[in-house]
Amino acid sequence: MSCAVINALKEGLSYVKVIDAGWPLDIKTQSWVEDTENQVDFIVKTLALSGHERILDLACGFGRHSLSLARRGFSVVGVDLTKAFVEDARQSAKDSGLAVEFIHMDILDLQYENEFDVVLNLADGAIGYSEGEQENLHIFDIVARALKYNGKHFMDVCNAEHAEQFFPKRHWDIGAKALSLPEFDWDPIRRRMLFTDWTIAFGEVAMRPEHIAKDNKGVRLYSEAELAGILAEREMQIVQTFSNYYGKPATPKELQLIVYSIKA
Repeated sequence: MSCAVINALKEGLSYVKVIDAGWPLDIKTQSWVEDTENQVDFIVKTLALSGHERILDLACGFGRHSLSLARRGFSVVGVDLTKAFVEDARQSAKDSGLAVEFIHMDILDLQYENEFDVVLNLADGAIGYSEGEQENLHIFDIVARALKYNGKHFMDVCNAEHAEQFFPKRHWDIGAKALSLPEFDWDPIRRRMLFTDWTIAFGEVAMRPEHIAKDNKGVRLYSEAELAGILAEREMQIVQTFSNYYGKPATPKELQLIVYSIKA
């Protein structure tokens, strides 16, 4: 499960903390980061990239995908709102001798136009994180405007159809450092995923929590059909959809939804 929400829970991180304060840099040591090269392999193969494309990585975090792509010869620009991530990504690029441009900025403020062959929104890529619907939709405007004609978009988000059919539910998951016990819920009016979680860190005595924080803001999720309509309004069309980075077709039975589309 590589949806950012699930990853946060898997490693014992609070999703509210992630949204409000940014990921801590120790995320670099988490087990699911080890799948980065496989994810990039899948992206390169699925999009049939030659190695000469210019790529925009939105909400790039500490640059794990951007750096991997740069090592493969691609020209990459990564953008993220968290200053610590951008600074760390710049240092990693410098240490590796890679010419990657990392920008500290809200992706909603980007002004690129017809400049990139590929745009990425990975591990949610900040899609659905804003409270307002128009702000969430504006991310797709940013994507469409930044792409050249026949440019390719690849996003990895959580599937609203799964939430509609299988939430509320409880889930447990064993990570590298902790056992997470989250509860997921669904707000059908706002179409947002909500949850609470309790984490038991390995090597520590488990204590009954006095209070488990509730996430009332949530994340706006979209179905494949909704995304098809949103993209079509921006002269883009879906090419393929998946539920993991091994090519499994998209299905409401899985929370992860990977969408590959082109700017027609």
